[in-house]
Amino acid sequence: TETLAAIKMAKDAGFTVVISHRSGETEDATIADLAVGTAAGQIKTGSLSRSDRVAKYNQLLRIEEQLGAKAPYNGLKEVKGQ
Repeated sequence: TETLAAIKMAKDAGFTVVISHRSGETEDATIADLAVGTAAGQIKTGSLSRSDRVAKYNQLLRIEEQLGAKAPYNGLKEVKGQ
């Protein structure tokens, strides 16, 4: 709940939210769900050099596949905070 409150506070203040994992992560891909579920706009999980990171990207692809045409892509609007 603290994470969700922090995301809401950042968005309310006009900030762009970036969901990030910590080094030494596991293959738990929950942050991908969190990023999409909160419409964070960005996720920082590193390159595809390790299986724990690939798991997060794979989850994002599964989510996009499930959402189909409803999957939003904000592009540079997220980077610019628009």
